[in-house]
Parts: sequence; structure tokens; C-alpha cells
Amino acid sequence: MTNPWPDSFRSGFACFVGRPNVGKSTLTNAIVGQKVAITSSRPQTTRHAIRGIVHREDGQLVLVDTPGLHKPRTLLGERLNDVVRTTWSEVDVVGFCVPADQAVGPGDKFIVSELRKVADRTPVVGILTKTDLARPEVIAERLMELSALADFAEIVPVSAVSGKQVDLLADLLMARMPPGPPLYPEGDLTDEPENTMIAEFIREAALEGVRDELPHSLAVVVEELVEGRTLKIRAEIFVERSSQKAIVIGRAGSRLKVVGTNAREQIEKMLGTKVHLDLFVKVAKDWQRDPRQLRKLGF
Repeated sequence: MTNPWPDSFRSGFACFVGRPNVGKSTLTNAIVGQKVAITSSRPQTTRHAIRGIVHREDGQLVLVDTPGLHKPRTLLGERLNDVVRTTWSEVDVVGFCVPADQAVGPGDKFIVSELRKVADRTPVVGILTKTDLARPEVIAERLMELSALADFAEIVPVSAVSGKQVDLLADLLMARMPPGPPLYPEGDLTDEPENTMIAEFIREAALEGVRDELPHSLAVVVEELVEGRTLKIRAEIFVERSSQKAIVIGRAGSRLKVVGTNAREQIEKMLGTKVHLDLFVKVAKDWQRDPRQLRKLGF
């Protein structure tokens, strides 16, 4: 039996790393061509290593979107950093992301120092993100700063929003994949379980327009899925304090209604079916620091 793919076919894993909120999730979605990772202007939005799968004639590229590496203040923060470091050791190439609209800082230097521990066996590509937000002379300055950080295998400026050089980046990553057969079936865009994706879309909707302290305090658990002509979903949004519960719900339930509407639209788009979504907000006091509650919430 002959292989259905050519001998030149490549397949493997790449991950994007960087400080929180440098555009890793947006870049993952742009290369995959569909939303598989939630995005937000708030840092530490990503909490899992989410895989987005790119199918091409010359190969299959699996992108792993990781949380931003940061100085942890809670047990949750420590576990998110563990996810990042574990991912680094398992991929074929690492993409280190720095945003064009911010100067290279101590956080970037810290991550590069951590990357040096794996760079001898894993190539690292330097990626300047968000180039649509900076003038050409600023982009040139940032590229100089980026190149001074490390001896990168490649350096490429991109804009996930405009699409500029996104295809070039995908080509560069694919070229560094080892020869091999597809790792996932044709048509699969992510290996995230449906429940996880649904919970993530709800959390993304709940993050929009809230105060700075809330993103780290929000967790979502899908409690029930009942299939029928309309998919019925019951989900619980957990916060750490009663004051945060009031923020999420809003006056007379106004915010929670908007959260439900926005989340339902994303879920219906992903699943291709009508959805009835029931959301409930609960307080799980200091869950980020409690090992038992972290396990219950999936961390």
C-alpha cells in the first residue's frame, strides 16, 4: 500500500511564546485560518496549551498556543508557567514573540534566558508581532532590539490583523518540521475537547469590558450538554469574591446577558448548530491558590 502523501511531506509542532498579551493567540488563529484560541486585550488570557492544526499540501503544522510566561503570584500562575516550559521541550520549533508597539524589556530578556536552556536542541524563530500598530522606523528599531536578544534561526515581522507576512511565517515554520505523515485527520482544526472550547468562548466573552483584576479570577466549567434540535448548554462562571460576581452579572443581569449572547454566537459558529446557553455565576473563594479547587476547575 502506497502512502497518500508525498515523501517530501512534513509534520510537527511549533509553539509561540512571549510575555502576556503580545499577540500569540491572534497569530495562532491567523495561521490556522479559523478561531481556535480565545483572544483578549487582558494579559494571561490563555490558560491551556491549545493546538491549532494547519493542513497544507506540503505538510501539517500543529501550532501550540501557550500562556504568557510571567512572574507567578499564585499557584495557578505557577501551573501556567509549567505548561509553557513543558511545551517548549516537546515541539520542533519555538516562535518567540515581541510586539512592535512596545520596547523590548526585562520580561522579554527573562524569557530568552529561559529559552536558551532548550535552544541547543530546538530552533527558535524571532517574531515581531503587531506591525500594523507601529510606524516603519519603529519596526526597524524593534527588529534591531529583537536581533540583539539572541541568535535566532530566523527573524520575521508579521501582522496577524492585516495578514502581512503570516504566510511567510507559516512557510518558515513548516520548513523546520521533520519529514513524516499527518498527525491529525484532514479537516480537524484543533484537538481541544468541545467542552473546553465552549468554556473558553464563554470566558472570552466574560473578559470583555471588565476591570483589570477580573481576568485572573475568572474560570468557566461546562456542567451539562444536552443534544437535540437545539444544543442546551449549562455552564458556571467562577469568580473569587462576591464583588466580582456583581461585576460579571451587571445591573439587573445586563452584563451576563451580553456575555451569553456573545458566547452563544461563537459557539454556534464553531459547532454549526443552534445553541441555548444558561450561565450561572458562582463564588469560589481564592480558587487560584487552592489546589483542590484548581483541580476541580481543570488546572
